[in-house]
Amino acid sequence: MASDKVLRGTIAKISGPLVVAKGMLGASMFDVVRVGRAGLVGEIIELRGDTVSVQVYEETSGLMPGEEVVDTNESLSVELGPGLIEQFYDGIQRPLQNIEKAAESPYITRGIIVPAISREKKWNFAPSANAGDDVEAGDILGTVKETVLVEHRIMVPPGMKGKITEIKSGEFTVEETVAVIEDERGARHEIAMLSRWPVRKPRPVAKRLAPEVPLSTGQRIVDMFFPIARGGTACVPGPFGSGKTVIQHQLAKWADAEIVVYIGCGERGNEMTDVLLEFPELEDPRSGQPLMKRTLLIANTSNMPVAAREASIYTGITIAEYFRDMGYSVALMADSTSRWAEALREMSGRLEEMPGEEGYPAYLGTRMASFYERAGRAICLGKDGREGAVSVIGAVSPPGGDLSEPVTQNTLRVAKVFWSLDAQLAYQRHFPAINWLNSYSLYTATLGEYWNDKYDGEWDDMRVQAMSILEEEDQLKEIVRLVGIDALSREERMTMETAKSLREDFLHQNSFHEIDTYASMDKQVKMLRNILTFNRLGLQALSRGALLREVINMPVREEIARMRYTPETKLDALDATEERIKDDLGRLAASGGEEDVA
Repeated sequence: MASDKVLRGTIAKISGPLVVAKGMLGASMFDVVRVGRAGLVGEIIELRGDTVSVQVYEETSGLMPGEEVVDTNESLSVELGPGLIEQFYDGIQRPLQNIEKAAESPYITRGIIVPAISREKKWNFAPSANAGDDVEAGDILGTVKETVLVEHRIMVPPGMKGKITEIKSGEFTVEETVAVIEDERGARHEIAMLSRWPVRKPRPVAKRLAPEVPLSTGQRIVDMFFPIARGGTACVPGPFGSGKTVIQHQLAKWADAEIVVYIGCGERGNEMTDVLLEFPELEDPRSGQPLMKRTLLIANTSNMPVAAREASIYTGITIAEYFRDMGYSVALMADSTSRWAEALREMSGRLEEMPGEEGYPAYLGTRMASFYERAGRAICLGKDGREGAVSVIGAVSPPGGDLSEPVTQNTLRVAKVFWSLDAQLAYQRHFPAINWLNSYSLYTATLGEYWNDKYDGEWDDMRVQAMSILEEEDQLKEIVRLVGIDALSREERMTMETAKSLREDFLHQNSFHEIDTYASMDKQVKMLRNILTFNRLGLQALSRGALLREVINMPVREEIARMRYTPETKLDALDATEERIKDDLGRLAASGGEEDVA
């Protein structure tokens, strides 16, 4: 319980973003403090008697020993309420656009205090409960139309239960009382639309659910080969230039999620600028509205104070949990957790802790797990039993593309999906550059049951067949490199042709093409069915004595190559292509003999 007495100490040592203060007996771990005359925001991360170590979330140049450190007796928390959507925040939830206006400068003024959510703006609160109703934690008291795409639901705070004695309707600021709840002891609690929550404390749920529902992304290699479940976790490691950011942009735009939280953690300033400029211009494909109408961005670039990177991850996941509690499916993109781990390493070094592998702290794996394990699909608090989910997709930037380094390995221990980006594929202009031989998804078996029910057991069979062909191609390539293509049988060359079609006509997807950028599962199944049908009937034709040249040069192969550009409204054309494959290969005359293929 916080004390009413203000605890004040003095700076004894300054080491970059780490400040050591004395005279702080009685302080608690993770208390927020104000450091120096400028009132810089910091957080206590170590206690030794009356000495505390503080990681400061702002630039510490100009601080001097002897300046005052004031304990606020509060944990690092985020403000939650209407006004979150469409915002650009930094790592500790300071609104960058509002700071620019308040400071009249494009630079963040040190020590500046600007509320994360506007205190002046009024929101139209529409009650959905009545005076006299018995309510419990998580019950929805009313709604606010935050944007055209997001209905903000005002909930009874966790840990509260009682009877509504008063509830209002109309326009209010986030700090004004909209309802009064009397608990079982007769105490009255005034409820406003604004609440706060400590970022390091997971928000409670009524029940965790198994990851049995897919998070559709519209990306063929993801949905068909390495799917992610709603409420699942995915890791996207890859070297520089392999397309991590583009993949996350695609997932943010097309994933079957109602809210998107994008965390730019320690990324290059120009890359984050692209995100800040591009996202407001993107159109939400399902509604036609700007994508920002259901998105919020947390920008913490590499030139901003390093300690704030550590907070940005927790800020993002706490806001995502808040929208999950409303019953939304939330997709959280963290780009990249490597920069977050580097912040941990720097602070650990300044604390003079015993280093672990490659200088990272020994608790790297624990911290990584505590972040990813806050993802999940759940029944939210409240009597209505609504369902919400937080899906976490974390990009990892291993130095030199070395996937054996500690951040990648610790992420793989907790993330259930591994999309391995390959620099070689990126250099060949094959995007998404996900290596189908190295990647995996631990949700495949569960989600296979979901899709098999929808597609009469066909989904899993097709996926296994396609992966077998791609794996066989990799083995055959070794033979071709050693002794040449003439060493292959006609059937093996047919497999090579089918694998080429899988790679170029199915797995390759142009994120900048208006049609190819997204493919529904119906379209994916039809496309893959056509390629595998051509392979199966082609092998049958070869077994009857047909010439390989005639099979692989059939005109219908052009139609197969153009399938990816078929609009979602004209998927019947893919069924017509399947019939044409069956007719053409069925009529192919047996002519016997072997021949070379150019």
